Amino acid sequence: MASSPHIGVIGAGISGLRCADILIQNGARVTILEARDRIGGRVHQSTVGDHTVDLGPNWIHGAGENPIMTIAEQTGTVMYDPEGGRHISYSRDGHPVNDEVGAKVQDLVWTTIAEAFKYSNHHGESIPVETSLFDFFCERVQQTNFSDEEKQLCLEACRLWGAYVGDQVDKQSLKFFRLEECVDGSNFIVASTYKRILEHVSKTAVAKADIRLNEPVTNINAPPRNSQSQTKHQVTVTTATGTTYNFDEVVVTCPLGWLKQNTSAFTPALPPRLEEAITNISYGRLEKVYVTFPHAFWHTDNDTSVSTTQTTNTVFAQFLDPSYTPHPTHIEWNQEFVSLASLPDPHAHPTLLFYTYGDGGAEIINRLSGLEPSSPQYRDSLIETLHPFYSRLPGYSAENPDCVPVALLATQWQKDEFAGNGSYCNFQVGVREADVDIEVLRSGDGIGPVRGLWFAGEHTAPFVALGTTTGAFWSGERVARLVCRGVGIGEVGGMGVKDDALPSAEEGV
Repeated sequence: MASSPHIGVIGAGISGLRCADILIQNGARVTILEARDRIGGRVHQSTVGDHTVDLGPNWIHGAGENPIMTIAEQTGTVMYDPEGGRHISYSRDGHPVNDEVGAKVQDLVWTTIAEAFKYSNHHGESIPVETSLFDFFCERVQQTNFSDEEKQLCLEACRLWGAYVGDQVDKQSLKFFRLEECVDGSNFIVASTYKRILEHVSKTAVAKADIRLNEPVTNINAPPRNSQSQTKHQVTVTTATGTTYNFDEVVVTCPLGWLKQNTSAFTPALPPRLEEAITNISYGRLEKVYVTFPHAFWHTDNDTSVSTTQTTNTVFAQFLDPSYTPHPTHIEWNQEFVSLASLPDPHAHPTLLFYTYGDGGAEIINRLSGLEPSSPQYRDSLIETLHPFYSRLPGYSAENPDCVPVALLATQWQKDEFAGNGSYCNFQVGVREADVDIEVLRSGDGIGPVRGLWFAGEHTAPFVALGTTTGAFWSGERVARLVCRGVGIGEVGGMGVKDDALPSAEEGV
């Protein structure tokens, strides 16, 4: 092109910001249209009490060749590896499972997860589409010589895999479980939050892109290129404010959930196979609830009144099939938390981070519907839901003011239209060609070169990074390279995405 191409990027999340970075480095003029009043998308912080916390991702999955880990190191972001921290489980009646049995259960759960990845990789073609990860667990547990009580504990503990994918384990496809496997290496909690990582990723876009906030997109008109026409091909984007923008090319980084609800926003309609892929891939429902106390009463190293099975600072706790708290009988109510009091100083604070998911997460969020986070009703609702769990912890006393929450905060991604009313992609029973669907999403079914319309986001990532910030980063970088080639400008920059070929499922894991 004679002049710098004007590229529109829809969405200022990690994917859109990284895409803009690469495009700008290569000489493009970039305008970012963002529906929210801020950048970052699902990477966002808030406060609970006096402490800053991540509302979106707060882990880095896989410390191998991972650009997000590299950025964390470059920016002085503090990481925490919880591996080896104390893990305590509570049985159905609310009593702590002894350490020996608990370790036995956890070992079985994680060994079975590893076996399921391997089985899905090697036997995916022959696995029925309706077979779930839970079915695989049931089969493996029955092959053990565990007692009936231990077997039941294993099955309940495995349900908390839902906190990784955002929905119940009996909905998780075994056939495509291999697509849930992440980058090799340890998983780290981002102790100092994603703030510095986001600042680093957004630096170029903030400095050099034209970022338009509060501009929800309502229509994307991307007609096929006409080589016979004397008129320059343009993609026209209209927003809820009534503003119209014209671009040479457009990159759509909106979440999968948004795409599911807004396929009619594209003119002409998207190719049928692309719409089918958008429909086929499932969208998770992971939520977080932060509960902050005056002090971490559950840290009991110096409390001689607590039994030896309950001493040592708890990092993780699981509450399995609780019978001691009322809840809808048809909803899975297992709960899990990580203690942020275990983070390294100065980032440790007396907060329990509960991960809740699927129907259970939806139930908790629905109870908060219409309530202001500062209202007594909001506080009372969350305490009523979570008190039966944290009151089981060592060191708890109803008379101790340290055991009364001073701040509570729940995410509500399922109520967030710009997040697509959910969290990130997953692969549920019934899907028949999930690996092909992802490749179709990644390629846009070929409409990029034809219509100047491209797609990025965690749902278009390499298989080892689907559903992660790493995947969002890589996807933005990759599609920017394709756009650069398409418009004939240079190609510089990049942190690991060297090949634009679409890997097979076997190559991707």
